[in-house]
Amino acid sequence: MTIRVLLVDDQAWLRLGFRAVLEQEPDIEVVGEAGDGEQAMAQTRTLRPDVVLMDVRMPRLDGIEATRRIVASGSSARVLVLTTFDLDEYVFAALRAGASGFLLKDALPADLLSGIRVVASGDAAVAPNVTRRLISTFASHLPVAGAPEPLDGLTTRERDVLMELARARSNAEIAARLHISEATVKIHVGRVLGKLGLRDRAQAVVFAYENGVIRAGAD
Repeated sequence: MTIRVLLVDDQAWLRLGFRAVLEQEPDIEVVGEAGDGEQAMAQTRTLRPDVVLMDVRMPRLDGIEATRRIVASGSSARVLVLTTFDLDEYVFAALRAGASGFLLKDALPADLLSGIRVVASGDAAVAPNVTRRLISTFASHLPVAGAPEPLDGLTTRERDVLMELARARSNAEIAARLHISEATVKIHVGRVLGKLGLRDRAQAVVFAYENGVIRAGAD
């Protein structure tokens, strides 16, 4: 099955670079390009991509608002946001807007391809190194009270899994840390998302930060 990708960045040379990488893959097709958020919305409606590779800072309409509008429109396209270390606050805003993940702009081609495939499969791609910075940036401002009511419905193991999701760990990494099988991890992840009413791992990251599940300095 071919993954249809829309490239969104206001710098044409970056779009050219991404296209050069993606077009080498037999399962990925670049169906279009956009230079700002408004073009991204129009192209998403017209071309119906599976994944929108979205820049954040763009003229006319930024990537965060474009993401929010694309998600709110009911589009089946999944948004994968590209960022830099200096834009952590924008990453968090993009996730709240409904992005399915984020990667660094200087990510290795293999990581970019993996992120696109993961997002297209319905999961979420979250760069662990960016996640660590998000923790240090935002966790100190989160509530310090006891577990919020939504967490009361989770078992101890499900809370453990949620914490690992917030650290952007893969199923294999969670299985190793919690000494359970990957199949069991998948079951727990599904239950956590279902109980909390979350769409995917990206929303789990946002939920965890906003509700103080994970804090600065946590390993």
